[in-house]
Amino acid sequence: MTFRVLFTGEGSSDDGLVRHIEAIVARAGRTASVTSPDFGRLSNVAAHSVPDKLRVARKFGDDYDLIAIHRDADRAGVSERREEIAEAVASEWPNCPHIAVVPVRMLEAWLLLDEALIRQVAENPKGRVPLNLPKGASVEKVADPKKLLKDSLATASGYSGRRLEGFQKRFPQHRHKLLERLDPYGPVSLLPSWQTFVSELTAVVGTM
Repeated sequence: MTFRVLFTGEGSSDDGLVRHIEAIVARAGRTASVTSPDFGRLSNVAAHSVPDKLRVARKFGDDYDLIAIHRDADRAGVSERREEIAEAVASEWPNCPHIAVVPVRMLEAWLLLDEALIRQVAENPKGRVPLNLPKGASVEKVADPKKLLKDSLATASGYSGRRLEGFQKRFPQHRHKLLERLDPYGPVSLLPSWQTFVSELTAVVGTM
């Protein structure tokens, strides 16, 4: 039986997580059907908050076995974000199981650990300019992972002038590629936030 998942992120480039949700569910012996709505097109009213997104999605009457919600911890903290998500689900979609996908500070922290992949996405896989990326758990202490990722991609590209300007405008696409191609068994697998994502999703699938 197909395991039906509703995924909501903070932006369209978060859809790179869909591939990982499908893979985790597959390892648990099931096939996942993941729906990731484009809330900008589904509603005439801006749906930015988690409750707003759940409210819009529920109007379509689809049934799901699980809701997976990504929210960056940012400055609020992991516990606060998880509580915020739990309250939103309890209010807008009671009795539906959910998991909270909450990277420490920002999801970009997960993407800073694979230098080879960053160079590949930056269109300069053989580049030699040092990127000085954080290692291991220290990545979750970076104050602004998004800025560091942007800067690292720009440095890795080797571009300058107008070519660099055009390259930087494609950051959402680069971010999506990095997330989609992220090696789940690589350095990110050692981060507690990633481990929690995997273990909670696996546990829910195992109960159904």
